[in-house]
Amino acid sequence: MTLLRIDPASPTPPFEQLRTQLLAQIHDGSLGPGARLPTVRRLADDLGLAPNTVARAYRELEQIGAIETRGRHGSYVPLSSDATTNAAQEAAAAFVARLRALGIPESQARDYLDAALRT
Repeated sequence: MTLLRIDPASPTPPFEQLRTQLLAQIHDGSLGPGARLPTVRRLADDLGLAPNTVARAYRELEQIGAIETRGRHGSYVPLSSDATTNAAQEAAAAFVARLRALGIPESQARDYLDAALRT
């Protein structure tokens, strides 16, 4: 994530400045799919804002699907804007993580995937 700046002299409210900057970073790829956003409190402290200001920006981004909040696990840039694609990407990531934990090499993991797709 690139540096975020809030201009206190701007006529644009701070939550809107933050929302706009985060959305721009999501669209330009600075915050890529799956990227975790800082916690509300940490970002508020870093920017010298009230936590409610950051929370409002996050809520508005969540309402348009630009980020998703997973309760205590934090806020993330979705892997995709499509729920089915998100679920498939999460399943694939879980598959890879499990095989890596088992010490399975990539070539063998592909063999397992190909075999599973054939059945």
